[in-house]
Amino acid sequence: MATEQETPSAGALLGRRARDERSLVIRGLSTVKSFSKRKPLGAIGGFIILIMVLLAVFAPVIANDPMEWNLRDKFQSPNLEYWLGTNDVGQDLWAQIVYGAQISLYVGILSVAYGSGIGGIVGLVSAYYGGKTDVIIQRIMDAMMAIPTLVLALAIMAALGGSVNNVVIAIGAVQIPRANRIVRSQALAVRESEFALAARSIGATDMRIMFQHIMPQCVAPWLIIATAALGTAIISEASLSFLGMGVPPTTPTWGGMLSQRGREYFVLAPQMAIFPGIAISLAVYGFNLFGDAIRDVLDPRLRGS
Repeated sequence: MATEQETPSAGALLGRRARDERSLVIRGLSTVKSFSKRKPLGAIGGFIILIMVLLAVFAPVIANDPMEWNLRDKFQSPNLEYWLGTNDVGQDLWAQIVYGAQISLYVGILSVAYGSGIGGIVGLVSAYYGGKTDVIIQRIMDAMMAIPTLVLALAIMAALGGSVNNVVIAIGAVQIPRANRIVRSQALAVRESEFALAARSIGATDMRIMFQHIMPQCVAPWLIIATAALGTAIISEASLSFLGMGVPPTTPTWGGMLSQRGREYFVLAPQMAIFPGIAISLAVYGFNLFGDAIRDVLDPRLRGS
C-alpha cells in the first residue's frame, strides 16, 4: 500500500526560511567579529568606509541641497544650523561634504572595477597565449606606466571633456596596467599547472581553460590590487577636481571644495579647505587600512601575520 508523502506546510517553510536567515546573519556577524580581532586596523578602515557609505546613501535625508546658497549666511563658522559652517556664497559645507561622498564612492568604485577588470582580463590573455601577443600587450602596458598617473588622467580628461563618467574612464585607464601586471604574473604560474594541462589534453577550449581553470587562481591578487587602488582613485578624483579638469563645478566634490575658493578664502574661512581635506584624508586612510587587511588575509605568505 502506497504511502502519501507529507508536504511541508507554509508555516514550516516560513519557519525554516527564518532559521536560515538568522543563521546567515549569525555567521556574518561571527566573520566580522573574527576579522576585527585579527585585523583591528582593518576593522577601523572598514568602519570609516561604512560611515562614508551611510553618508552617501542617506545624503538626501541628513543634509540640505548642497548647491543652495544664501549670501546673508556666507563665511559662517560651524554652528548649530550649519554644522561645518558655510562658504563664500553661503552654501552649507556639511551638505557639500555629504554629497561629495557620493561622487568619491561612485568614481572610486566604478573606475577601479572598470580598470582592474579590463587590466585583469588583458593580463590573463597575455599570459595564456604568450609569444607575440604577450610582447605587444606588455609593451603597451609599459608605455602607459611610463606616463605619470596624474598626467595620463589629465590627458584623457582633456580629450574627453569634464563629466563624472569621463572621470571614471580617465582614472580607470590608469588602473589597467597595474592590474594587468598582477594578474599576468599569477596566470603565468598557473598556466602550466596540472589541472590546466589536463583540461587542455581533453580538448577544452582556450576560453574555458582561461576563465574556468586559470582565472579563479588569480582572484585573490586581483582583489588585493583592486582594494588597494580605491584610495588612489579617490585621491585622483580629488586632484582632477582641484585642477578644474574633473567633475563639473555644478556637482559638489571634495577636490572642488579645495580648489580656488578654498585657497582664496583660507584665512577668512579656513573651514572651506580644512573639512574637505579631512574628508579626503579619512576616506583614503580607511580604504588603505582595509586594503592592507584584505591583502594580509588573502595572501598566503602573510596569512599568519
